[in-house]
Amino acid sequence: MSRLKRLKSIDGLIENLQTIISQSQCSLSEVELNLLNEAIAKLTMLRGKKGLTDKHYQIEISDILELIYNFLTK
Repeated sequence: MSRLKRLKSIDGLIENLQTIISQSQCSLSEVELNLLNEAIAKLTMLRGKKGLTDKHYQIEISDILELIYNFLTK
């Protein structure tokens, strides 16, 4: 995947997670909020990394997806 495509995907995911937080402020538990904020922080760090191979990118994304999965199953 090209770097530009990766950046667009990351930006879109960050934006969607921030939308969930802003529209669900009252109904999110502290644990859920922490999971989403941690996912956003990891995505932001991933966005700044350069020279990642597809394998390294997949490892980073799997950690982020695990956080999102935990949010959805709480």
